Amino acid sequence: MLKKVLTIIALFLGSAFCLAEDIHFDNEVYTLKYSAIAPKTNGYGNEYFKKNENVANWTKMIGIYYYPEENNPIKYAEDFDKTVESTDNSVLLKFIENKKSDKAAISFLVNGTENAKKYFEYDIYKFEKHSDKGMLLLKYAVKHYFTNNDEINKIAQRVKENNDKYLEMIITSPIPPIVEKDVSVHE
Repeated sequence: MLKKVLTIIALFLGSAFCLAEDIHFDNEVYTLKYSAIAPKTNGYGNEYFKKNENVANWTKMIGIYYYPEENNPIKYAEDFDKTVESTDNSVLLKFIENKKSDKAAISFLVNGTENAKKYFEYDIYKFEKHSDKGMLLLKYAVKHYFTNNDEINKIAQRVKENNDKYLEMIITSPIPPIVEKDVSVHE
């Protein structure tokens, strides 16, 4: 009887944990609004956005991506770092790797344009081994829109002041489990 009760409790707790569709980060709530299988990697991706934002229109987001065939997070991160550094519209801020724990993190800026608005996208990626197989990637991204050079300087100063804080938060945060759910409505 005790074994049966413990099994039911474990199933309930496991399902409650795995079905979590909200992530709390830096005093903000992000809701799962995109979930799909990634054909190129045979993995799964979840993207979380603030309440009134979605895949097509966002200022902040958190992504969790599973790469079942990728078993070397450090090498993957190093290759990703090379791509960032060789891309004209990207600027590497910091690259950290911990070979002992087989984890890496990178922060960078990407310059872009969306609906005739210019922005810098501030990204942090954390790469780590999945407990069973493959690799997980945790992404935190913020878009900073601007119209003139004064705003660029303010964005640069804000990113510079907060980069280490956000890197530490992402590095020390556990990566939530992947939610395999059809999220086809873009709110």
